[in-house]
Amino acid sequence: MKVMFTCLPEKSHLYGQVPLAWALKAAGHDVLMPNSPGFTDAITRTGLAAAPVGGDNTLYSKLPAAREYQDMEVTNWSRLAQGEADWPTLRSCYELSVPLGYALYNDPVMEDMLALAESWQPDLVVRDPLSYAGALAARVTGALHVRMLWSADVYGRTRSNYVELMRQAPESERVDPLSDWMNEWGRPYGVVCDEELLQGQYTIDSLPPSLRLPSTLRQLPLRYQPYNGTTVVWDWLREAPKRPRICLSLGNMNTEAFGGDYVSIPTVLDALSDLDIEVVAAVLPGQRAELGPVPANARIVDDVALDTLLPSCSAVIHHGGWGTFCTAMVHAVPQLVMSTYIADQELRGRSLEREGAGFFVHHSEVNAAQVRAHVLRLLNDPQHAASARRVRDEVAAMPNAYETVPVLERLVAER
Repeated sequence: MKVMFTCLPEKSHLYGQVPLAWALKAAGHDVLMPNSPGFTDAITRTGLAAAPVGGDNTLYSKLPAAREYQDMEVTNWSRLAQGEADWPTLRSCYELSVPLGYALYNDPVMEDMLALAESWQPDLVVRDPLSYAGALAARVTGALHVRMLWSADVYGRTRSNYVELMRQAPESERVDPLSDWMNEWGRPYGVVCDEELLQGQYTIDSLPPSLRLPSTLRQLPLRYQPYNGTTVVWDWLREAPKRPRICLSLGNMNTEAFGGDYVSIPTVLDALSDLDIEVVAAVLPGQRAELGPVPANARIVDDVALDTLLPSCSAVIHHGGWGTFCTAMVHAVPQLVMSTYIADQELRGRSLEREGAGFFVHHSEVNAAQVRAHVLRLLNDPQHAASARRVRDEVAAMPNAYETVPVLERLVAER
């Protein structure tokens, strides 16, 4: 069968799709990844086939001047559940998110993506929750439509809450920017927006049951498989650490898109500098240039894959990104999440804290004393490591990518 994968042009979104895409390819299926031209190299370096479509979005050029965006109420999808958000709040959320987020990502590729889909005729479209171009490609071609999450399903939950609150609102206030936008694009193809178009026919969720949101949607659990791109197992990783090893990673999105991290790497290193531990800070070249003097117990690396580093770590300090969060989860590493409120990052951090496998701290509250105290608790209280192992065991019990392939084959055959 022909399988089309679509995602926002972000490496973390792409990397989450790669193991399933390769499992399908290894099973003999044709796999194609259409995306904006500027993202072509990122795709082809995974060994998968890219198809450049449309143009590149201009969102990144706007983000450095809008660092507060990550903590705005309308971008915190962790707090939009039933009973947590009223109709005016949800309405504002969609009125801002559709034109300033979804459209900026999807509009530049939409027309060419749909033309490619009509020409190629996929049997299955796997798309990330915000890749609405992929949703329309599935509907236009009649392909099986599967959402593949890179977050807790706050987008599905919020949409269901929005529909219910809109039904209860006075008729004069019933607006639906997301549906209106999709109808505008779908009209030339005879497509009318409905909830299946927005939510998919099935949803692949890689969070284990204890961290997963309840859902009425048809779900396909899939074990998270870390993929970090170019990977080398360096010689120093082949020996067991002589002291407890702590990984520090703040990802690349904030540095590359928002003009800098929300947490100071030197502050974290200084807070831990007198402890009998080894801190391995995985940094970007730009982050390294701003470090200054490095404590004696710290190792600075910019060429290590987290999937090779975390198995040797006793704890990880990070920014809340999906890839880092899930890779730590897979390797049973207790986590200190120091994050903004964007998307589902607060919800995932609080869920991890609830399960005893880590802590969540908003970046505005981070200070040296707090970092030190949390790390010592993660290291010295064995319950945190035990909880992290329990979450890891839940993950290990989920179907892997190769076990998921025949499920998708069957669903395509039955559609």
